[in-house]
Amino acid sequence: MTTRTESVRTPAGEARITWHTAPGAKLVLAVSHGAGGGIEARDLRALAEALPARGITVALVEQPWRVAGKKVAAAPKVLDEGWRALWPALVKPGLPVVAGGRSAGARVACRTAAELDAAGVLALAFPLHPPGRPERSRADELTGAGRPTLVVQGARDPFGRPEEFPGGGHTLVEIPYGDHGFAVPKKAELTQEEALAMITEAVAEWLTGPAVIRSTPPKP
Repeated sequence: MTTRTESVRTPAGEARITWHTAPGAKLVLAVSHGAGGGIEARDLRALAEALPARGITVALVEQPWRVAGKKVAAAPKVLDEGWRALWPALVKPGLPVVAGGRSAGARVACRTAAELDAAGVLALAFPLHPPGRPERSRADELTGAGRPTLVVQGARDPFGRPEEFPGGGHTLVEIPYGDHGFAVPKKAELTQEEALAMITEAVAEWLTGPAVIRSTPPKP
C-alpha cells in the first residue's frame, strides 16, 4: 500500500483526498467524514488500514470546511457541491468508485450517488433521524440512493438503531454495542478491535460481492 495526499479545488473551497492505494486495485472506496470530526474517525482509519490488502484502494475525503479548520460543518447543499467537484479526481485512476461516508458524509453519498454514477454506496452510521426525533426521518435519502447500498450501524446509535431502518433496497449490518462512532463499552462482550474488524470484514465482503460487481461496468 502507498499513501499520498491530494488537494482539490472546489466551489466550496479546497478539499483534500488521502489515497491509500492498493497494488492492482479493482475499485476505489471513497469515504468522507461526518459533521463532528474528520478522517481520523476510528471506522475510517480501520478501513484505510485493512482494505488495500484486499485489492481495494481507499480514498479518505476531507470536505472544504474541515480543511479550512472550521468547527461547524457546511450546509448539506454545500457539502454536496464539494463532493461533486471532487468526483473527477476520484474517478481519475480509471476504476469503479463506491461513494461512502460516515454520518453526514453518508447522507452526501446517498444524495449524489445516482447522478455521479457511483458503483455503490457505503453508509457508515447513517443518521436516520436526530437523536430523540424519529419523526424527522431521513429514510428517503437512503432509499433514494439508486445504487447498491450497504449500511453499517451501531446497535446503540441514537441517530437510528438498526431496527428502525426501513426494509428493502439496501443491506444492513449491525455492530453489537456500537454507538454513533462505533465505540463499544468496556464491559461489552466484544472488544473495540473486534468491533472494528466486524466493520472492515463486512465492508470488504460487500465490496467484492455480487451486488457491487454486478453494478460495475466492464472496462473497455
